[in-house]
Amino acid sequence: MSTATSITATLETPTTSRRRRPLWLRLGIITAGLYLLLAILSALFPSVLAPHDPYQVHMRAILAPPSSEHWLGTDESGRDVLSRLVYGAQASLAIGFGATVLGVVAGSFFGLLSGLGPKWLDTLIMRAVDCLVAVPDILLALIVITLVGGGTINTLIAVGIASIPGYARIIRAQTHQVRVSPYIEASRILGLNRYEVAVRHVFPNAFRPLVSVIALRMGGAIGAGAGLSFLGLGAPPPQAEWGAMISTARNFLLTDPMLVLWPALALTFTVVAVTVLAREIKQRLEGRSV
Repeated sequence: MSTATSITATLETPTTSRRRRPLWLRLGIITAGLYLLLAILSALFPSVLAPHDPYQVHMRAILAPPSSEHWLGTDESGRDVLSRLVYGAQASLAIGFGATVLGVVAGSFFGLLSGLGPKWLDTLIMRAVDCLVAVPDILLALIVITLVGGGTINTLIAVGIASIPGYARIIRAQTHQVRVSPYIEASRILGLNRYEVAVRHVFPNAFRPLVSVIALRMGGAIGAGAGLSFLGLGAPPPQAEWGAMISTARNFLLTDPMLVLWPALALTFTVVAVTVLAREIKQRLEGRSV
């Protein structure tokens, strides 16, 4: 009886176990996907979704409550809050996505160089990476911002540079595992040079486990960019960006707390949605590898 049970457990695939997920979990994943889709559409087509010009000032409508004209009210300059939230998705998602791309490209380069290069180069790169890993990402980003200055592009660069060490270590570890595989030795026997082996075989197989990590860290990159904007080091005013909106609205926390709540909710829901979908991607990738 125990043998039959073990065989049944072995034959049970991850797909079967996913079908038994509770309804609330499946609805949560669908909701996260729909919200993230809405955020992406807001970033791509803000002028279509925003009901007003996010930078148009109405001195007679300062801190107006929600109404049929301004669904979420107006801010301290009489600008429509909903429109600024829609346009703010563009800057916030651009920082998160751009920083992730920068970190992945540069981290993959240094990770491959370390994993495939000579021993002295591996040691040199890894000691430098270890020094950077010892510094928290947000502090490293602040150092970069101090050197290059503020602004949306510089915030993107700062957050991206801060994420390079983590990606480099992952790619380097995966490269060391892949380079000793039998098919790598077979490729060399067939006459492929080191560059061809790295491009055709090592990098694709070393990069595959990084997909779920990228999705998980993208939410952190969005939050880090908003944090720098909150400190006044990111998007310059009057550009609509969620972190900058929270920073400005905190001055009116006692008189109009909703002014802080809306961008805070937009940022929180986006980070949560990215994280939820990243965990789902990770589980599906792990299920395929079983």
